Amino acid sequence: MNKLKIILKRYVETSLVVRILVGLAVGLVLGLTVPRWTAVGILGQMFVSALKGIAPVLVTVLVVSSVARAGGGLGRRFGVLVAIYLLSTFIAALCAVVGSALFPVTLQLEGVGAATAGGSTVSLADVFTNLLTNMVGNPVSAVAGANYIAILFWSVILGVALKTTASRATVQVVQDLSDVVSRVVKWVIQFAPFGIMGLVFTTVSTNGLSVFATYGHLLLLLVGCMLVNTFVFNPLISFVLLRRNPYPLLFTCLKESGLQAFFTRSSAANIPINMSLCKKLGLEEEFYSVSIPLGATINMDGAAVTITVFSLAVAHTLGIDVSFGSALFLGIIATLGACGASGVAGGSLLLIPMACSFFGIPNDVAMQAVAVGFIVGVIQDSVETALNSSGDAFFTATAELYDRRKRNQALEN
Repeated sequence: MNKLKIILKRYVETSLVVRILVGLAVGLVLGLTVPRWTAVGILGQMFVSALKGIAPVLVTVLVVSSVARAGGGLGRRFGVLVAIYLLSTFIAALCAVVGSALFPVTLQLEGVGAATAGGSTVSLADVFTNLLTNMVGNPVSAVAGANYIAILFWSVILGVALKTTASRATVQVVQDLSDVVSRVVKWVIQFAPFGIMGLVFTTVSTNGLSVFATYGHLLLLLVGCMLVNTFVFNPLISFVLLRRNPYPLLFTCLKESGLQAFFTRSSAANIPINMSLCKKLGLEEEFYSVSIPLGATINMDGAAVTITVFSLAVAHTLGIDVSFGSALFLGIIATLGACGASGVAGGSLLLIPMACSFFGIPNDVAMQAVAVGFIVGVIQDSVETALNSSGDAFFTATAELYDRRKRNQALEN
């Protein structure tokens, strides 16, 4: 028993990235050498099923808890900061829409034939109608059937009701429940290496090594969109507000925060580093002590890119012709969904089915895309977290300096 505990402890303490790489390598070797060992593929099916089962519950409790605990009266600086966070996330989603249109990606998914019989074209009117009719569905059935539109709608309603009528103790119970479900998700993620091994085994034994060319294309698209947002659009937002070269500040944030976040792969774990960076930049502690945790929750440029790219990749795979208006609407949905992305590793991937549901894509097919996300997540999630976390400090500094600039102009006048 003691040996088992030691083994489990060493397993958990080993970097998840390293474990996933090992699982990927083992699955690759087994898929090439012993393709008849179909039992290995069951591990992948179990992993996908576990994610599919817990994801609706996770989204529900996270949104209810966030709305119930949301504060008010944040002041002008926070108003500017929240606007920057949301604008940047929306621009990231639009960047992913454009990138997906220019460099479309398709995935190797099971059950595609049944889902795409005859093909389909989704208009903005169809998507909007689907949104309105589905969002008021039975909330219990929504969680059981992974109807993410209704889950978001009813979760917001419940959160507002708790905020306005429930006691602080009741709200804390909801927060505790959110923490418990997040812990369960972390436990599921601990088995990701075995799930990835099974998924890679099934993919390689069925399709051969050629399938990894698709994953490489997908990864290039994801990282490319994130880098464009980091080095082009985020600095542009800062320049418009500050009227000065934003790149020295950007490179400082990438060096001090982004590099650390790339390896920790957790915006929450990087909060103390961002706090220290803000202090070094001479920002007001009263401001950044709230803005940095806030950014770790709603400043999710990388998550918006991930949700959008994967959703459109699934749509392309199914032969769905997504209009520009529908893609634009998807950008809005990805922005809102990204703001509620779970803080655990791969949290943004769990919101892909929600975005896919707007195009009528079956949940079983969408969850396969989530599994693909864990395969490329070794790099994707690291870049995503680096973009998100460095952006928290970058935009906090931008909002603070913008407020100082406005106050100085007021004094001069």
